[in-house]
Amino acid sequence: MPEIPQTPRTDPRVLSLVLAGGAGKRLAPLTADRAKPAVPFGGHYRLVDFVLSNLANGGYLKIIVLTQYKSNSLNLHIARTWRLSTLLGAYVSPVPAQMRSGPRWFSGSADAIYQNLELIAEEQPDYICVFGADHIYRMDPRQMVQQHIDTGAGVTVAGMRVPIDQASASGVIEPGEGTLIRSFKEKPSDPQGLPDDPDRVFASMGNYVFTAKTLVDAVTADIADDDSEHDVGGNLIPMLVEQGEAHVHDFTDNRVPGETERDHAYWRDVGTLDAYYDSHMDLVAPEPTFNLYNHSWPIYTSAPTLPPAKFVVGGADGTGRVLDSLVCSGATVTGANVEGSVISPGVVVNPDATVERSVLMHNVVIGEGAVVRNAILDKNVVVPPGTTIGVDHDADRKRFTLSDNGVVVIGKGEEISFDNRDQG
Repeated sequence: MPEIPQTPRTDPRVLSLVLAGGAGKRLAPLTADRAKPAVPFGGHYRLVDFVLSNLANGGYLKIIVLTQYKSNSLNLHIARTWRLSTLLGAYVSPVPAQMRSGPRWFSGSADAIYQNLELIAEEQPDYICVFGADHIYRMDPRQMVQQHIDTGAGVTVAGMRVPIDQASASGVIEPGEGTLIRSFKEKPSDPQGLPDDPDRVFASMGNYVFTAKTLVDAVTADIADDDSEHDVGGNLIPMLVEQGEAHVHDFTDNRVPGETERDHAYWRDVGTLDAYYDSHMDLVAPEPTFNLYNHSWPIYTSAPTLPPAKFVVGGADGTGRVLDSLVCSGATVTGANVEGSVISPGVVVNPDATVERSVLMHNVVIGEGAVVRNAILDKNVVVPPGTTIGVDHDADRKRFTLSDNGVVVIGKGEEISFDNRDQG
């Protein structure tokens, strides 16, 4: 029997690891009973949908989501939404702490990878994308992987250009020759501006591309270091910078199909209540700085089977209006004023109510004549008729969570008693 010639494989094998195990304490009470990547965003979505959509749009369809805290809603969302065809080996698989090093949780993102080395061994990838799960952005990962291959790097770190006065809030990449990283400093007090942009620095975005062997060797060496915090950004990257194997991918060079100059290189870390709120306000601006309507690079999710949104004229003066807002399916607005807000599926806004610059999650009910301003209301919150929220900060502080910038946050299903209504 003649020997069948074998066609050599030219496309690199890429495995993606999505780090979704953070506790999300700074987003409390939104993370009281859910993992941060499972927090709803933009009406229809969850935070994790953005990274998964970027990977899927880039054609990287072997994705492991490393979970840990309060992961039930995240696991359910992935199971119901991200069911890829297995015909060609595609999958999105949530993986909890395997406890292969003993009866303990992941002690850091590097340890999470170390505990799952057998999954890497099974896939035998050439390169591994290690991306965070709680950022709002569009990015073509193929461009970052291609740069990584072209430079022969051990790791490539995505860098976002930010004003130099923001350097103390993140890990800062100091570039050397070409794309090589000369140093990596965590929240430096004396940052150096970029050679071509002295007023800005590269902030690490928490997205990395590793050569598979480099990552396996790095996490294996790290786990043996008792002084390490076993963190990818805090420990592995400095180690590889010292070895001369780390390069930076400039996010401003990453171009996504369908983007405009206005939303090019948009990226938000929504790790705090104010950042979460501000990113929603970016969505509802008349000219949004993040465009959900880019059909060339869609953000995927699953939506409940609901009727279309409905707007009804009503109220004391027979009017009502909705301006500069996102209104999802199943929502009903009757004779109310809604402006600059995100109205999620199943929300009901009753006559003569006012909702301004607020985020209302699924099935929130705003009672007749109530006023809600500058607020985030989690799922199933019922605001009694005549209640005011976001009007008197002193009163709000006594009963709700107030962010640093004065945004009122009410947790999932939190009861607002009739006696707490503002009588002024």
